[in-house]
Amino acid sequence: MAKLTVRDLDVRGKRVFMRVDYNVPMEEKDGQMVINDATRIVETLPTLKFLVAKGAKVILAAHLGRPKGKREATMSLAPAAVKLSELLGKPVKFVDDCIGEKVESAVAAMKDGDVTLLENVRYYNEEEANDPAFAEKLARLADVYVNDAFGAAHRAHASTAGVAQVIAKRGGSWKIPRGRSSSSSAARKFPTRSRSLTVCSKRRTRF
Repeated sequence: MAKLTVRDLDVRGKRVFMRVDYNVPMEEKDGQMVINDATRIVETLPTLKFLVAKGAKVILAAHLGRPKGKREATMSLAPAAVKLSELLGKPVKFVDDCIGEKVESAVAAMKDGDVTLLENVRYYNEEEANDPAFAEKLARLADVYVNDAFGAAHRAHASTAGVAQVIAKRGGSWKIPRGRSSSSSAARKFPTRSRSLTVCSKRRTRF
């Protein structure tokens, strides 16, 4: 079966769960957390812009620091949503959780081309434990999974490995051979009623 590039994915109207690496350096200034270096956010723009242009509903998941299962205000991804909105040139909705009814409602309200950033997945210990139940809750949000988190792709965590496995059971997955760039990344199509695609890569998408 032929390999498909990211460009070949039919994502219009689909919920794309995209794992990104927004573990960016921050510092507190005047009582607010400020991003010092947005390089990791900037590096996701090509993939994001492409998916948005294709009409995908993009749900971004990431971690920040090591909160060890607790809600640490200094490790919230809220500032990343603000910065991404500036860089992307369009609104980015931020949801202060990554699972549950609040998140599912926010995703259900998304329109084609919308982008939503979820709160730090490491606010839950289940993320680093790759807990199957937690991965299932994350996977409920997605029709398609894309891993663009270069710095975290090697970790067997719920948002990097568990979600992909859940979606693979619905449809199928194609893992990129070691050393291949994700410009040739993508997915395998399966003749299921609600086809799911999994895109796994070890390197950043290039167009």
